[in-house]
Amino acid sequence: MMAFMETLTKLQKNDIKLIGKFVEVYCKGKHGAVVRTPFSLPAELGEHSLCPECTVFMQYAVARRIKCPLEAEKPSCKHCRTHCYNKANLAKVKEIMAYSGMKLMLRGRLDYIWHYFF
Repeated sequence: MMAFMETLTKLQKNDIKLIGKFVEVYCKGKHGAVVRTPFSLPAELGEHSLCPECTVFMQYAVARRIKCPLEAEKPSCKHCRTHCYNKANLAKVKEIMAYSGMKLMLRGRLDYIWHYFF
């Protein structure tokens, strides 16, 4: 993944930062008692504190986002005609986005409304 870190597009960086925030909110809310360790996003996009289960998911999500075959015409993932995630992880990301999207909006993160509904 090191070779990709230098060539991430602005859209890829934004998507990776966004999924990182959503997974962190989900992890804190759903896995509160589990010990968390730092997870560094690629290209120095930040660091999130995640449990082992969420760390594995984030590694998968970042790898899938970097390898998206529709980069030139990338729609939001829920409107994509070919999903990059396998069925289990697609269900997981839907659960994460629904849970975290509502939590972030209730905390006043109105900038996430666009992503949540569109």
